[in-house]
Amino acid sequence: MLRSLALALGVALCAVPVWANDLVTDFTLDNGMQVVVVEDHRAPVVVHMVWYRAGSADEKPGVSGVAHFLEHLLFKGTDTLEPGEFSATVAAQGGRDNAFTSYDYTAYFQRVAADRLELMMKMESDRMVNIRLGEEEILTERDVIIEERNMRVENSPGALFREQMGAVQYYNHRYGVPIIGWRHEMEQLGLQDALEYYGTYYAPNNAILIVAGDVEPDAVKALAEQYYGVIPANPDLPERARPQEPPQTTPRRMVYTDPRVAQPYVTRSYLAPERNPGDQRQAAALTLLGEILGGGTTSVLNQKLQFEQKLSVYTGAWYSGVSLDRTTFNLTVVPVPGVSLQEAEDAMDAAVAEFLETGVDAEQLERIKMQLRAAQIYERDDVGRLANRYGRALTSGLTIADIQEWPEILQSVTGEEIVAAARAVFEKKNSVTGWLMAEEEVTQ
Repeated sequence: MLRSLALALGVALCAVPVWANDLVTDFTLDNGMQVVVVEDHRAPVVVHMVWYRAGSADEKPGVSGVAHFLEHLLFKGTDTLEPGEFSATVAAQGGRDNAFTSYDYTAYFQRVAADRLELMMKMESDRMVNIRLGEEEILTERDVIIEERNMRVENSPGALFREQMGAVQYYNHRYGVPIIGWRHEMEQLGLQDALEYYGTYYAPNNAILIVAGDVEPDAVKALAEQYYGVIPANPDLPERARPQEPPQTTPRRMVYTDPRVAQPYVTRSYLAPERNPGDQRQAAALTLLGEILGGGTTSVLNQKLQFEQKLSVYTGAWYSGVSLDRTTFNLTVVPVPGVSLQEAEDAMDAAVAEFLETGVDAEQLERIKMQLRAAQIYERDDVGRLANRYGRALTSGLTIADIQEWPEILQSVTGEEIVAAARAVFEKKNSVTGWLMAEEEVTQ
């Protein structure tokens, strides 16, 4: 029965075009704000998102965490809304709202019934310019983000390890600074730090409005002009230029020990190119490489290390190309008890070297492409995921054309291109190899 279902699914997916482009309309308001409308009329729901082209990598040195701090502070009051009233209003309309910060963007969203869109625009445009903050809000919310760091980072040896790996990977770029911030700098964040970041980056000419769901572009445009179009642009918006990486000329190694570690593992990150506008083939090859090497039970590392050699309990490989600047390609091996991290690392290197010699298995590549095609088709059933896909890409320097061409590019990448991309990226001089282990294991 399961085999028949899988075969039927495969036939169905093959019969569907690789990608029917989303129904997208985009335009720019007079103040420089980009507006993207993604139509989906299957349900009377809309996702309203404002994405700022500013994240933690755009912070000034010395105030790490201020982008995430400000994200929290925007849920405080404005000149017209009391603290907490924004989210309470969304909930009262039967919707939900939230926000998130990354290296390259900060985004705020609401998911509501389509006929509540105007109210969302009214409130979101209000907090773009009318935030109301005092020392009390600063002290309270600063404690909140420090406690968040305690929960997510300080209490997790793996999180502390990954934070140190990132800092070692990047000599000069702000991607080496954690999004949540270094604790000693978070403890000093003040009102002026938040207001300076807000005044610099929270402007319509640095924002993208994305509305996805049961909407008409003309209606969205009228509302956007009414609520966002009246906000003045920031004439002093700085050029989005960050310190870039110098040539990396030596491999780096790191051992992180913590008595709380229950499962030691070895991981390696390589500096890797991101998806670039109009030039996405190498990134597509690296995306497929991640699936081939570490994407599930049939992956190269899993087959070699877990099933054949019985050295590991988990293997993984991943690459995220949606990044304004250079990103990383990562490999991880968690060995079985009794297998040392050196043995696990040697086995990982041997498996990768063998892959580079033998090349890509054609059947595996076609299977992965079908799985990606299926995921892209199913993704269109969720307007929130659609809005996120456009927002992440656009704030990372890609265009709507790049976003819509991506599925076709993935399908057209050859095995030879994947191996070439792997050889280009797997340069030890661009790598950081890390061991995470319990303290008592160091002396063994």
